[in-house]
Amino acid sequence: MNVFIDKEKVMNLLDKNNVRFVDCRFNLSDPDEGEKLYKEKHIPGAVYFHLERDLSAPVSEHGGRHPLPDLQSFTKLLEQAGIRNDTTVIAYDGGEGAFAARCWWLLAWAGHKKAFILDGGFKAWTEAGYPADNRLPNYPPASFEAAPQAQMLATMEDVRKAIAEQDHILIDSRGTERFLGITEPIDKKAGHIPTARNFVWTDCFTGGKFKSPSEQENRFKELDRNKPVIVYCGSGITATPNYIALKAAGFKKVKLYAGSFSDWISYDENEVISRENQES
Repeated sequence: MNVFIDKEKVMNLLDKNNVRFVDCRFNLSDPDEGEKLYKEKHIPGAVYFHLERDLSAPVSEHGGRHPLPDLQSFTKLLEQAGIRNDTTVIAYDGGEGAFAARCWWLLAWAGHKKAFILDGGFKAWTEAGYPADNRLPNYPPASFEAAPQAQMLATMEDVRKAIAEQDHILIDSRGTERFLGITEPIDKKAGHIPTARNFVWTDCFTGGKFKSPSEQENRFKELDRNKPVIVYCGSGITATPNYIALKAAGFKKVKLYAGSFSDWISYDENEVISRENQES
């Protein structure tokens, strides 16, 4: 599963027809920063997709802090960017990998089959001295026919069922201290979903580059590859690199719990495991 693509290969696609670059840079603590950076400088021809405005639906009672956009809205976004079903799409962020991975996951979920992520992001691109400008493109609208891939998505009910039947592997992608409930800087409850195991999403990368399939396989070597996997994080963003890593490691049945921990705790009856209640 070749999702991340190196900057040299991307450079060769810069002037090709039917290639669209999508700038996904974002800062969770400053939601306007990514778009400001895009307007200052970006890969030539790139459009900008805002995490909260374009790659998420408005927050409501359930669905988490970054609910999935509805398919109709996401399809319209692609069409306005001139993206067709046969358009090669290359998403990038500042080098974190997670924001571009969110865009990639949404494209794959919508049925797009030619999407990639620039390995190392805009940081690697500019450090290599590759071109960037501040021109804002205006593409003619295209037609995109969505074919939603339901097997990629897990709901809260799916997670409940997986816990009850113990027939899935549940992976929490957040940092270890948040997983254990030692600290929780964002959500109203601390801890993790019952039965979850912790594989921190940043371990998908080394030196800003996505690890090889064999390295990803080694990360998950203790897991049963024949079992289906549900992966989550805080709000469905940083779990997406782990989703890609699991597929690269050869796991066939992988789902993203898009609402993730912030959706799980929006239901008062859902149990949360933390250091506090484990010690009591």
